[in-house]
Amino acid sequence: MTNLALLNNVDHQDVRIITERSAEYGDNVMFTVTFPYEFRDIQANYPILFHQDPTEGLVPIALFGFQDGENLFLGDNGWDARYVPAMIRRQPFMIGFQKSSAPGSSETARMVSLDMDHPRVSKDAGEPLFQPLGGRTPFLESMANLLEGIYHGVELNKRFVAALQEHGLIESVSMDIALNDGSRNQLLGFHAINEEKIQDLDGETLRRFSKEGFLMPLFMILASTVNIRSLVDRKNATLEA
Repeated sequence: MTNLALLNNVDHQDVRIITERSAEYGDNVMFTVTFPYEFRDIQANYPILFHQDPTEGLVPIALFGFQDGENLFLGDNGWDARYVPAMIRRQPFMIGFQKSSAPGSSETARMVSLDMDHPRVSKDAGEPLFQPLGGRTPFLESMANLLEGIYHGVELNKRFVAALQEHGLIESVSMDIALNDGSRNQLLGFHAINEEKIQDLDGETLRRFSKEGFLMPLFMILASTVNIRSLVDRKNATLEA
């Protein structure tokens, strides 16, 4: 359960956010949702697959490990990759909504919310949210911008996945990962791009994908599959250690 609060500079003047990366703060996750606008950075570090989310449907994800709670990029020195995905960095912030106070108005405004029960929330350590006189700190401004990107990224994901599904480009996959110690990990419940069907796309579909900004993310997903091998290497290294 989360204990969400809409941020304000009165109730949360002394709140700080711990930004170091560790399992203690919830970073020991197998994967996270990702968005086309960050695929260029994601594909340089992680495999991009698809996973069925119970509320959002099929979504692209960055893969960190081969079993629940396993993040092979997380070590004693923090997060071992050049880029940390947006959905990891946004913790413990969320997008909240506040109704307009104008009489008869049904409009809502997006607000920065905070999970007050999250282990990153502190009054003793971490990044402050507000200046002494009540203004937002650069850290909080950056988090607000990050949440805004995520908000638009969720809608972009829906359109992107729908376009891929329309042409049958996403298929269910299972991977049997053989490790150096003789053990095996099975990766089940994920989906990937069918590369052969991409080659069959006609010019008009490719032009449409390009116009809507879907073509580059599509090829970024394909490029990211080489990182499966790197992920296996990380797994083998942990076993040897």
